[in-house]
Amino acid sequence: MIQRRTFLAGTTAVAGITAGLGILPTHQLASAWAIDSTDSYFTNIGLQLYTLRNQMAESKQATIQAVAKAGYKQVELMEVMDADAIVPIAKENGMKVTSAFLNWNLLANPNPASDQGSIEKCIETAVRHGLKYLVFGYIGKGFRETADQLKGIAQRSNSAGELCQKAGLQLCYHHHSFEFQPLEGGKTGMDVFIDSFDSKLVPFEIDVFWLKIGGWDPIETLRKLKGRVVQVHLKDLQANTPVIFDEGKVPKEAFKEVGAGTIDMKKVLEVSREIGVAQCHVEQDQSPNPLESIALSIKNLSKI
Repeated sequence: MIQRRTFLAGTTAVAGITAGLGILPTHQLASAWAIDSTDSYFTNIGLQLYTLRNQMAESKQATIQAVAKAGYKQVELMEVMDADAIVPIAKENGMKVTSAFLNWNLLANPNPASDQGSIEKCIETAVRHGLKYLVFGYIGKGFRETADQLKGIAQRSNSAGELCQKAGLQLCYHHHSFEFQPLEGGKTGMDVFIDSFDSKLVPFEIDVFWLKIGGWDPIETLRKLKGRVVQVHLKDLQANTPVIFDEGKVPKEAFKEVGAGTIDMKKVLEVSREIGVAQCHVEQDQSPNPLESIALSIKNLSKI
């Protein structure tokens, strides 16, 4: 679990983070990174804050301000229960918050610890802050090795998805690459989820990096799941990276800025429009300089 500390964001922190990002003055941003205002993905482009987890631990205020100055229109929360601390800052900086992850144990673990909260509390928090999506985004080792385990997770997810829909929310599942490893019998975990998730209660948040490193073609998969993908994560993959199912064994350098790797992001966006994806978020799990990376990603996106 990520350890988070809360700091008051002073002018020094803001200056340090924005300097690290190489932020241009606000009046220069539009001309430097011209984003097509008619493109709904660009006018709503988000950033998954996991990319800046270390910076967020130092100063939420300064980090969120830097994200807004980079040109992002919304942020996706690492944890919905952080909404009270983060949503007001995002709104102060002109950004929306429509999506947040929840503690994976609540659905992956059939017996989650009492201190890990509850689905009901996550829903209450999301509704209070006007979110649209709750994301179930991980399954720890020990809970994902068999088809029966995954079927149980799908059943609990369907039940949680029904609760979300009654509250006006949409639950969705964000995969990694372990879901693409064949299980006993030949099916992959992703096959199990495609078969077992109720398509209306638990659609997907597709991550094109994890698709490709898991051995599945992003474009083919998006088309295959037409009508079942509500959000997409945009991150790029280094050339010549082999298929890796264990997310913990992926080299840090495999994670690349959008447009700096091997995934055809233009095609990803085109197909996402075709199949009805609502919104996209940039994410880069590993970077030697995350602030520079988020700036390069949105700059490259503006050129697509």
